[in-house]
Amino acid sequence: MIAFGPVPSRRLGRSLGINNIPDKVCSYACVYCQIGRTLRMEVERRAFYDPELIFEEVSRKVGEAEAAGERIDYITFVPDGEPTLDVNLSKEVEMLKTLGIPLAILTNSSLIWREDVREELLEFDFVSLKLDAVSEPLWRRVDRPHKSLSLEKILEGMLTFADGFGGKLVTETMLINVDYGDELEKIADFLAELKPDKAYIGIPTRPPAERWVEPADERTIHMAYRLFSERLGGNRVEYLIGYEGNAFASTGNIREDLLSITAVHPMREEAVRELLRKAGADWDVVEELLRDGKLIELEYGGRRFYMRALPSRRKP
Repeated sequence: MIAFGPVPSRRLGRSLGINNIPDKVCSYACVYCQIGRTLRMEVERRAFYDPELIFEEVSRKVGEAEAAGERIDYITFVPDGEPTLDVNLSKEVEMLKTLGIPLAILTNSSLIWREDVREELLEFDFVSLKLDAVSEPLWRRVDRPHKSLSLEKILEGMLTFADGFGGKLVTETMLINVDYGDELEKIADFLAELKPDKAYIGIPTRPPAERWVEPADERTIHMAYRLFSERLGGNRVEYLIGYEGNAFASTGNIREDLLSITAVHPMREEAVRELLRKAGADWDVVEELLRDGKLIELEYGGRRFYMRALPSRRKP
């Protein structure tokens, strides 16, 4: 299936997806990939599907969505492999722009060192760049890139692209059960230079390519959030840790509201107390969520924070 959706996305609202790469052709073989192991490692751009076929499939889906009264906020290239491997990407973008819907792309950043790829990415309204590591050993362990790729060239390409991009730029950093040492500080320093509109912190939420992979623990995730926030500002850093609730919207259920917000941002104790006060609830709600293993308590900088627990670590 080339076109699918629209589906709800925290980053993109209602997104109609385009799978422009057959599974699983990629420049990386990430240990945490939730699509499965990479079947073909490639870095040379080539044609996969006829651009006309992609346009026809997307146009049909857009028409069906409109007929059903469904909103589409973005048309998003989010394939089973790396979307910038598609040598026809520019042609596809040119045709899709005639539909009048903003275009987004989620890329692993591996080919952004190429000028032609950067030029094509400039045509998008929303670009998400993967940034799992800025140090060679960790990059090779986690992302397992094609042997011809250079991390230094990729990072330089990201900075060059960001400098000339006028759309919305976000990053996504996947955190797993490895020793990060001072890597999170190094990533935070790079983010300060890159200046994305938003830096997302993710964890695997479905079975990964390698069995040994698990999500990083909550303290590591929280540390990443604090370090990234110190460099970028807290309103530009968010979690993507798998909660599908209606973040930031009041549901009328204080428990759901707390879990929704703390899945995206850690909350200071005083913010939690204020939310409870507005809802006419007391601290017993927090105590219950802590007992049930749905919420965890963390200390940082002399303050107490609350964060939604990861599903894999909840009490049975």
